[in-house]
Amino acid sequence: MSRVGKAPITIPSGVTITVSDANVIKVAGPKGQLEQAIDSDISVSQEDGVLTVTRPTDQKRHKALHGLYRALINNMVTGVTTGYKLEQELVGVGYRATNTGNTLDLVLGYSHHYVFELPKEIKVSTTAEKGKNPTIILESIDKQLIGQVAAKIRSLRAPEPYKGKGIKFVGEVLRRKAGKSASKK
Repeated sequence: MSRVGKAPITIPSGVTITVSDANVIKVAGPKGQLEQAIDSDISVSQEDGVLTVTRPTDQKRHKALHGLYRALINNMVTGVTTGYKLEQELVGVGYRATNTGNTLDLVLGYSHHYVFELPKEIKVSTTAEKGKNPTIILESIDKQLIGQVAAKIRSLRAPEPYKGKGIKFVGEVLRRKAGKSASKK
């Protein structure tokens, strides 16, 4: 049985959840509104500030969808109440990040700049303090979208295992490799 799917979702005050006849869930809160279409087999019920997701049978497909949709709805509730924030740092000599509105300009050691236009749902800011690595800060209410954009930015210059140069998440532990050893005499 799905352990994730069985867990009820508590609805904080200020959040309204509506389920349409076409099984489209809309979650509105203080930070904004999100919506997600769910499979017609999965049913969602709401009572006394608690939302529960149920499945009709114990088929493998229904078990998988049960946990998936419960997690997606929970992420939407968290997004409209507190939001999501991801920080990435640029490790490397001469690496820079600047932003103008929702346009991110990255200098990553290539012969050209990367100009990255972000979706309007994401707020971006950059910091560059002396003695510290430049940092990109992404904020959004949509966990899927912010994760996808952060992964795309990281893929422009993924951290390499020898010196650790590249774009990495703040707090990420990289698996490092030893370089060439000195020749034996």
